[in-house]
Amino acid sequence: MRQTAGAKARQLRLERMQALVKSSGPALLSRVAELLGVTEMTIRRDLAGGDSTLSCLGGYVLEATFPIAAEKYVLAEELDQHTVRKRLACQRAASLVKDGDMLFIDCGTTMMQFASVLPDDIALTVVCYSMNIANILSKRKNTQLILLGGLFQASSETFYSEEAVQYLGRLGVNKAFISAGGADPVRGVSCSHFHEVAVKQAAIRSASERILVVDESKLGRVRTAFFSPLDVFSTIVVGGEPEPALREQFQGWPLEIAAA
Repeated sequence: MRQTAGAKARQLRLERMQALVKSSGPALLSRVAELLGVTEMTIRRDLAGGDSTLSCLGGYVLEATFPIAAEKYVLAEELDQHTVRKRLACQRAASLVKDGDMLFIDCGTTMMQFASVLPDDIALTVVCYSMNIANILSKRKNTQLILLGGLFQASSETFYSEEAVQYLGRLGVNKAFISAGGADPVRGVSCSHFHEVAVKQAAIRSASERILVVDESKLGRVRTAFFSPLDVFSTIVVGGEPEPALREQFQGWPLEIAAA
């Protein structure tokens, strides 16, 4: 049976997308649509067919069999992991916050600790995209809260939409506090969820100062979704004392160690 012109065009787009993802990894949906000269809805329809080896997840085009399940991150399961070291890192990071700052606060259990230890007696404007962090911040006095909206992602209790990413890019954030599942001096900073990548990157672009906040277990690790090279951060706050071998790997980087 002969292919229609529409079917041929779809097959060509799929081949170009497969080549793009194979060479460069997961690609932003809006960028793929721009490169192919079609709408994002057309790309979504192309990928919805049962014959496609690609899928659309969290605003990214990626391999349908991409191994994200092996690094499943569920917020509730992370709450008790490295709690003391996370709090040490957050207390040190919170000392960098000044009266009148406009902050971006990332998602995750580390940032829940950070939101809870912010100084009570200063006025802040805070941008976030996590429901649990917004709940903590909503109880603070003298805090103007901006919650980015979109589709709710239950695994990390976050919201994502391309409109929210664009809105974040228009805000004048002066300090972005970013969390990560892995921080490696060569391979950069990564997390477990692709839907977080665009938000983290928009916050990094928008902010005048970027601070990475992690506990020592994240050093030297690489997660599924890369979102930034390490050198964009002016400060890397680490909770807990890294092993000597890790300290050696990060020699020359702006680490602030917060140990008990």
